[in-house]
Amino acid sequence: MLRHAVPALVAGAIAASVPTLSYAQSWPTRPVTMVVPFAAGGPMDTVARILQSRMGVAKAPPDGYQFVLGNVGTHAVSQTLMKRPPYNSRTDFAPVALLADLSLVLVVRKDLPVSNLKEFIAYAKANQDKMQFASAGAGSATHLGCVLLNAAAGIKVTHVPYRGGAPAMQDLVAGRVDYLCIDTPVAIPQIESGAIKGIAILTKGRSASLPNLPSAQEQGLAGFEASNWAAFFLPKGTPAPIVKKLHDAAVASMSTPEVQKRLKENGVDIVAPERRSPEYLARFVAAEIDKWAGPVKAAGVVQE
Repeated sequence: MLRHAVPALVAGAIAASVPTLSYAQSWPTRPVTMVVPFAAGGPMDTVARILQSRMGVAKAPPDGYQFVLGNVGTHAVSQTLMKRPPYNSRTDFAPVALLADLSLVLVVRKDLPVSNLKEFIAYAKANQDKMQFASAGAGSATHLGCVLLNAAAGIKVTHVPYRGGAPAMQDLVAGRVDYLCIDTPVAIPQIESGAIKGIAILTKGRSASLPNLPSAQEQGLAGFEASNWAAFFLPKGTPAPIVKKLHDAAVASMSTPEVQKRLKENGVDIVAPERRSPEYLARFVAAEIDKWAGPVKAAGVVQE
């Protein structure tokens, strides 16, 4: 787990007048900590570092000095993956802002004899007993993305979990595993260098980050979708004025040309303005928990 110390938020980004609590009016008066519960070098770490550079948890004190970068794994899949989750994503957090969408992409080792999804499915069906797919860990978005893909394609392949997307990608590049369903920030540099092959974007439409790569739906898997996202959360009970200040700072950061350029270069799609409010994020998380409950149970990966 990485804990990024964020300097006091830039005055211009948080100067909006907040008429309520005097404590909230002066917040922040010291560095704010962003908790990033993901492996270094992975897509969530990339998003955190980009936003942190511009912006100057469940059990933490609700004083606004610690917030978390969450995703589909921490705040949706976790609620079904664990029989007794240590927190309730619906009630133990104060939603701040949905930040970005991260498409998952099916990538394969460069010498796998396939060039599109149809060829991949045919090859996998013929060789599934000796193939392996990697993931960033059991229950991660990368794991369940491939589980959903395998189910839709009618194949059963051995899963090899890693401690993060970066080490999983390293072994795919080395040819030790056959394929991976990974976030675009990790995939794009390796695809562009020719170290691996991109087969399909695992969303209904194409990704702005990989516009020339057809989606799984375009290639025959009607209605198929598996994606990741990133959002900020504060502990429950955080005063509303502080939630608003952090929300406004995040939105201001995402609106700068510099941040937008860096996120796009790293394969991250910033969400539309109408999807950034705390209220939207609360509804979105609840829907994501329900959406992933079925696939998690069907995959048989529920943990004690």
